[in-house]
Amino acid sequence: MNLFDLTGKKALVTGAAVGIGRGYAVALAQAGADVAVVDLDEKTGRKTAEEIRSFGRNSLFVRCDVTKKEQVDAMVAAVVETFGRLDIGVNNAGIGILGGDENFSLDDWNKVIGVNLTGMYLCAQAEARQFMKQNPVGGKIINTASMSARICNCNASYNASKGGVVEMTRMLAAEWGAYNINVNCISPSYILSPMHASTPLEVRARIRELTPLGYVQRPEDLYGPVVFLASEASNYVTGLDLLVDGGHTLNAWLTPLGRTALPRVSPEQETVQLKHDLTAMELPFDENGINESLHPEIADAFKTAFGL
Repeated sequence: MNLFDLTGKKALVTGAAVGIGRGYAVALAQAGADVAVVDLDEKTGRKTAEEIRSFGRNSLFVRCDVTKKEQVDAMVAAVVETFGRLDIGVNNAGIGILGGDENFSLDDWNKVIGVNLTGMYLCAQAEARQFMKQNPVGGKIINTASMSARICNCNASYNASKGGVVEMTRMLAAEWGAYNINVNCISPSYILSPMHASTPLEVRARIRELTPLGYVQRPEDLYGPVVFLASEASNYVTGLDLLVDGGHTLNAWLTPLGRTALPRVSPEQETVQLKHDLTAMELPFDENGINESLHPEIADAFKTAFGL
């Protein structure tokens, strides 16, 4: 018996066109699940759905703004109409807006909280209602939080939203366990998704220095965690915030961590999926997978912080 086998399971992943969400969708499909790709980016999302079908799995693309309840409800209904039921809901859609909190606008605060926390709640709620309609087997809900729920590394809107995801996950797990619904979340580190395509090489080098496992996280590093939480292997696990950060949050010392062995992943290997995603988005990039024009605010913020 393979506890990690998802053959026959039906899943949806929000924010699944590229990056972390695409990684989740690919991992679930490779484990045997049919996967719906949910995103606002229809062009790239359809490419991801096509890629999943290339694995021999069923897939569809559903456009959805997760901050709109009527769209979320319609999205879950569309997935169930195609697949016949829903077994796994992975809620990953999220945004970040940079800026110091002394000048951060209320509109930007509401945007971040609206997508990262309220949108995730609306998706979890709609998925849970579908699980409750089905049968006593229940279902699995997996939310994307962040190590930013534990450390202060961005700003109040982003960190508060991710801290909220962790506590929301715990509360929903406590409530919905009675329906055999597991609710857990995954907290990644700095990850080489298109959002970080503008990150300078000097910043990537610093992340490696301050991460015990010695390399910058890739979406592939979340394949195992998401399959574990979606599978029977985690049937007695609920309310968990699974920190997947290569040990980054362990380091509070004043000097970079030393190494005695080469990391498992080289700098070249770090960027393989990032380059895949940028290609799917039809965006240019250099040999290091960098495109500063994609998120110039990120590039500028890091350059200022590093004196570049």
